[in-house]
Amino acid sequence: MRKRHVIVSDKMQKGYRYELSAPAGRNFDLEFTPELTPREMLRLGVFGGKYMTDTRNEFPECWFTGAKLAPNGRDRSLNFFGVDASQPLSVWRAKGWIHPDDPRGWFQWYCRYYLGRRMPDEDRRQIKRWKAMRRHVRQIERNCEPGDPFCRPRQRQALLHWAYDSRKI
Repeated sequence: MRKRHVIVSDKMQKGYRYELSAPAGRNFDLEFTPELTPREMLRLGVFGGKYMTDTRNEFPECWFTGAKLAPNGRDRSLNFFGVDASQPLSVWRAKGWIHPDDPRGWFQWYCRYYLGRRMPDEDRRQIKRWKAMRRHVRQIERNCEPGDPFCRPRQRQALLHWAYDSRKI
């Protein structure tokens, strides 16, 4: 694969540049098996529709076709389960979960990883965080009837934010 470069210019990053060294949607770490693509997540409704409103130039146009976006501010009704399941970015910063290359957090990392960016140390850290979300899958499995979308909707929405398809639990 010929390496390509992406130059980012959005509200949170100006002139950030990264290299795509893997084919889009392929060659993931063997321990990282997300159930949803970024495109699917955006169509289902995540992050109150606010997360990606100024990043259209960075990501494939098809990701935004049918995406539930709220250009004027978060709207929890756009979330698949209709509930807010996000913590403010300030909380993520305070806990040290934000890497300087991905100032929006995990989903930005995932979108860039999906496109083919690889940063070995950061990839390991984010995959470890992603794997830790399995505990929420187990809680839904233990406490809800299979297929009951009204049981623990906030937890289900949070799982969608991490590319787990909680509609199938």
